[in-house]
Amino acid sequence: MVHPLSFAKALAWCWGVGGVLLLCGRAVWALFPKVLQAFEHPLSPLQIGAGLGWLGFMAYFEGYRGFQKAFAPRVVARTQHLAQNPRVLELLLAPMFAMGLIRATKKRLLVSWWLLIGVSALVLMVRLLPQPWRGLVDAGVVLGLSWGCIAIVAWCAAAWRGLAIPIETDLPESQGSAA
Repeated sequence: MVHPLSFAKALAWCWGVGGVLLLCGRAVWALFPKVLQAFEHPLSPLQIGAGLGWLGFMAYFEGYRGFQKAFAPRVVARTQHLAQNPRVLELLLAPMFAMGLIRATKKRLLVSWWLLIGVSALVLMVRLLPQPWRGLVDAGVVLGLSWGCIAIVAWCAAAWRGLAIPIETDLPESQGSAA
């Protein structure tokens, strides 16, 4: 018989990290056709330059600084905490817990929810852009999200090898102590 705590740990990891990866992966899957559509149009030198600049910007700010240095390790650290301290409601909402959308410090809740709202608003605005501009913008987003998925998997591997995740979990009772 499987021990309930072992099941809770597995559920925390699979649903917490897996749910975040599914969310990001679904966005990549949905946006990639729009990226390909951009290249069905002849691109001007301005569009090529803007597209390359945007890719560089998104790689650094969304991929490296946003995902690799902040979001991905926090998702893993919070999931690790949930696996060690399972609570039923948080297990059911594990992706939201991992992303800092529930049971977090006031600052983390504000930052996480405002980022979610801001990104959602940007998504709606980008949909209004004509091709090839929409595809060029989406190419940067696909790059950043793909980088983020790889970073999450890499941080999971580090955690499973026993390495400490060097980021605050932003849990309200710890006031941000490391996991």
